[in-house]
Amino acid sequence: MQYLDFEQPIADLEKKIKELSELSVADDEVLSPEIKRLEKRVDELRESIFTNLTRWQRVQLARHPERPYTLDYIYKITENFVEIHGDRYHSDDKAIVGGFATIDGQSVVIMGHQKGRDTESRQYRRFGMANPEGYRKAHRLMKLGEKFDIPVITLLDTPGAYPGLEAEERGQAEAIAKNLKMMATLKVPIITVVIGEGASGGAIGIGMGNEVYMMENTWYSVISPESCSSILWKTWDYKEQAAAVLKLTAEDLEGMDIIDGIIKEPLGGAHRGPDQAAKAVKEQILESLKRLKKKSSEKLVESRIDKYANMGEFKKVSNNK
Repeated sequence: MQYLDFEQPIADLEKKIKELSELSVADDEVLSPEIKRLEKRVDELRESIFTNLTRWQRVQLARHPERPYTLDYIYKITENFVEIHGDRYHSDDKAIVGGFATIDGQSVVIMGHQKGRDTESRQYRRFGMANPEGYRKAHRLMKLGEKFDIPVITLLDTPGAYPGLEAEERGQAEAIAKNLKMMATLKVPIITVVIGEGASGGAIGIGMGNEVYMMENTWYSVISPESCSSILWKTWDYKEQAAAVLKLTAEDLEGMDIIDGIIKEPLGGAHRGPDQAAKAVKEQILESLKRLKKKSSEKLVESRIDKYANMGEFKKVSNNK
């Protein structure tokens, strides 16, 4: 298990517990009370730390290298998953995965950003940063869902769309914009869950849902804290301050009515209990499907457009002096 910097006190205690557990003592009663005392202290410390996280600490948790990714959730919550490859234009983007599956017998189209676990797979997946063909593959999948009247589920976890020159040459902005236009009028339910990072157009490019949820330790923003710090202060050193003012956590966005709810995670993050986290995601998806399937296609489109049109605040300023 990898520990983040703010988890170091927990790591130190758990290391001590492990060392005591490995000692050979004839009378186990000598060490047992001390081990139990330290285990209780670990539980108390974990509760204290994870109920008082800063926004930057939640960003760190969203990026934890052991956190479940899209394919982990797909294999845990669905049956009969059949992956669809390629955009029928250029190639198959490995940063976005998706296909057809069932969830408790309910057919769905499910897709999301996929990161890698090691150096080789991270390069293969480009850290979850999609090229235009990734968004065009997603477009193809969503339209297939509409054709066969199958709900669409999208899982967001990306630091942003791929910023390379080749992506711009192949129409990155156009591919994302086309997806937004298509999703606004898609005639089947769209359920979106932020399972990790939700950065900028790279996330919203597959994230315009009828209902949008965030897992407890995730973030969703127009810009990452590091990039915001770089623009405002010309250095990444103020990323923690940037995270604070961006208000990018699930709690922040629920308070601004940008998302529809928060999916609880195991104490310590989804990576501490991936099965428990997957169960919570599955329950929310099934609950949303039950509700949205009662709506007509016209009502789904109307409510989705209204949802995004009503976000934010504006004022009309008179020019009269």
